[in-house]
Amino acid sequence: MSTIDYTARRAKLDQQLDAAGIDTLFLPASQTDLEYFTGLGRGIPSFGNIGYTNHWISGAFLAPGKDPLFVLTRHHQEFHLPGGVTGDVITATEVDDGAEVFKRAFDAFAKQPKRLAVAGVPNTDSCLHEKDAGSRIAMSGRTWSETTLQLRACRPDAELLVADDILNRIRRIKDADEIALMSEAARMVDQVMAAVSDHVVAGITELELASEIDLRIRQLGSPSSSFDTAVWAMGPGLDRDASERLSTRALQGGTGVNFDFGAIVEGYCSDFGRTVHIGQPNEEYERVYEVVMAAQEAGRAAAVPGATGGDVHRATRAVIEESGYGEWFRHRTGHCIGKDVHELPYISEEDQTPLEPGMMFTIEPSVFFPGRVGVRVEDIFLLAEDGVTVKINELNNDMRVND
Repeated sequence: MSTIDYTARRAKLDQQLDAAGIDTLFLPASQTDLEYFTGLGRGIPSFGNIGYTNHWISGAFLAPGKDPLFVLTRHHQEFHLPGGVTGDVITATEVDDGAEVFKRAFDAFAKQPKRLAVAGVPNTDSCLHEKDAGSRIAMSGRTWSETTLQLRACRPDAELLVADDILNRIRRIKDADEIALMSEAARMVDQVMAAVSDHVVAGITELELASEIDLRIRQLGSPSSSFDTAVWAMGPGLDRDASERLSTRALQGGTGVNFDFGAIVEGYCSDFGRTVHIGQPNEEYERVYEVVMAAQEAGRAAAVPGATGGDVHRATRAVIEESGYGEWFRHRTGHCIGKDVHELPYISEEDQTPLEPGMMFTIEPSVFFPGRVGVRVEDIFLLAEDGVTVKINELNNDMRVND
């Protein structure tokens, strides 16, 4: 188990909130921001919405110099938090007036005394009065709209802000504990891919391969895949788009089978991809495979401190453009990753965020040409303290051909 220091994380948050003049921050439950700053766990999302009465109140109030105050439904605590909650909690039952409980929690937090000054945040008052608690209220961009309306009702004159930029500035730089957990998640998918690759043969289905991946990931200790596992074949005679996946048709020789999946270790995600060919590949597949691998390496080499996500994307894309397949590289090059699979900054044309040591991101070029060829590769990279970008995944990306 990791030894993450949530108090230290909140001290960084205190500094950022204080600098931005934010008096109160609300973070909703079952989202990564709250887990990151408090350790309050989250479950695996479901396709169909699962909710409880007063579900929208669940989350926590935070402010510079204060300990978090959680406001949670009874159902959320009893069925989604088997380890309980560390800290002060106000609970809403099914028969409570959710708006009243939320207002009571807000007012209680407003009256909560500040701690002594920490991490450069001065304690100028022994108590943060109600009128001061609500002049500038921030929230995560994933906060329920009903919660936002109730925050407005609590303080009609308050300025409401989205805090995502502040939260991301802290979260996008990974510390040693995070790097270790994400490296473990990367090794997990390496191990699964190495085992599953042997089973990529004519006659098996994409659905069977995806099901095996999901089972193996869970057997290794991941609570789930980090996103829906995707397996799809492309090649001559397969006039299908890359978005069509998990077919129950038997795979045929002469096709490349693409993989996109990830695992979870203590709330941190991996994201990974390879392509395995069934039968002897034709000349175009071999050429495209080399191009895609060269594109990934060009992206890695371009990922230096101060370069932007857009710079890395353009370096990656240039290799594929020069080969004549630019039209079929149809997506961004990658994204940062952590507790969410897709985190900012993105490794994408429009992103002008300078890269910094401690950032972890994917580089995942592809060529998806329906009816002709499909090849992808995806690994997680770390921009290390010495300024060199290194691959976290250990499984090689040599061309794999199964008879």
